[in-house]
Amino acid sequence: MATRWTPERVASLVDHTLLKPEATEADVIALLAEGAELGVYAVCVSPTMIATAKSVAVPDLHIASVVGFPSGKHLSAVKAGEAARAVQAGADEIDMVIDVGTALSGRMDLVRADVAEVRRAIDTAAVLKVIVESAALLSLGDEQTLIDACTAAQDAGADFVKTSTGFHPAGGASVRAVELMAATVGDRLGVKASGGIRSAADATAMLDAGATRLGLSGTRAVLAGL
Repeated sequence: MATRWTPERVASLVDHTLLKPEATEADVIALLAEGAELGVYAVCVSPTMIATAKSVAVPDLHIASVVGFPSGKHLSAVKAGEAARAVQAGADEIDMVIDVGTALSGRMDLVRADVAEVRRAIDTAAVLKVIVESAALLSLGDEQTLIDACTAAQDAGADFVKTSTGFHPAGGASVRAVELMAATVGDRLGVKASGGIRSAADATAMLDAGATRLGLSGTRAVLAGL
């Protein structure tokens, strides 16, 4: 039987997200206010918006930001530097993107090294989530590629594996991807489902599949449907 998910319980697992390039400071301030009202765990904003998010004092609301976003094709040193600066600016959590092409080529040693460099740059100062772009790995590779990418992230010191940026044409989170990711990392890492989760049914399906965090931009609509 599916778990009974209340609006309050789901909200406590949500990264309320605004990563549109056209987002303004006013948009981010509104995001914080809405996040506080809804009782979400965190807000996720672009690196340039961390200072704005920090300027709005909301107790118990965490701030996440993204690194190497959305392509993952940045040099590891650039990702590491961006992550360190984000933490210095006040980010509590970092969502980094792997180089999907490297993973599809089977070079999991390089995926591992990429994640490890970011991990070293922030040490234990922030939670590290690794975006593996699961839809691309499943559509262009196979299930083993997704499994191996999650294992590489785990070996490199990640705290979470995350499905998607939400910007890749292959799509966002899927139940199958979350199932595979959760089975791979067990209770050692968290699993964040993100990208294309627009309804209460979508959200609860991801949670029932093993997600422990959700990345949502339409949080209010999802919670209203519970």
